[in-house]
Amino acid sequence: MTNLDIVRIPALSDNYIWLVHDPDSGGTIVIDPAVADAVLDAAQARGWTIDAIWNTHWHPDHTGGNAVIKAATGCTVIAPRGEAERIPTADRLVGEGDMVSLGVHDAKVMEVPAHTAGHIAYHFAGDAAVFVGDTLFAMGCGRLFEGTAAQMFDNMTRLAALPPETLVYCAHEYTQSNGRYALVAEPDNEAIRERMIDVDQKRATGEATVPTTIGAERATNPFMRAQSVEALAERRAAKDSFRG
Repeated sequence: MTNLDIVRIPALSDNYIWLVHDPDSGGTIVIDPAVADAVLDAAQARGWTIDAIWNTHWHPDHTGGNAVIKAATGCTVIAPRGEAERIPTADRLVGEGDMVSLGVHDAKVMEVPAHTAGHIAYHFAGDAAVFVGDTLFAMGCGRLFEGTAAQMFDNMTRLAALPPETLVYCAHEYTQSNGRYALVAEPDNEAIRERMIDVDQKRATGEATVPTTIGAERATNPFMRAQSVEALAERRAAKDSFRG
């Protein structure tokens, strides 16, 4: 699948920061550093030097570590072109179709607005991995803070079209609460019930439930499975007020 080393770093209350290392080139990137110290410690413990930060969107729980990590390592900050003014640490701005690289591993930038207006994802097609920030979650999607249900429907359609084995690296541990809503949204979906058994067992012992896969989301994510913009909008509104 891939020879990239991908390390999950928990931060804040439920964030995940992704530290990605290419053993062939020795290059290392960090995706959406909410904080700096935990990232720098994780890299140092492995003898890795951070070459770049890749941001998916401007929210502080995804960019909060940028400045300190950049000052400590001299790394380059790559950020969405549509959010340049909100990410002052950015050195390189990217948008739809641009390529960014870690050694010989190329990632294509996908513009996936809705959670924020300029949100992007990074798709490593050759490594069957996609880093989606707050656009797609395990059994969920991001809130529509700066965009529309139509945009999110388009995002779900595009992501669903990726190969089913593609690993999805999202930025929060929301799976258990998302799954509780998914059970309500699709009460007859046996795949959701089966998945939640595993999720509940993992969370009971503090184990992470991500990354997920595109295939798992096709089967169990009520937002990816929504058949229309209207259906996604209804489900997003229902999830926003869901207290299950």
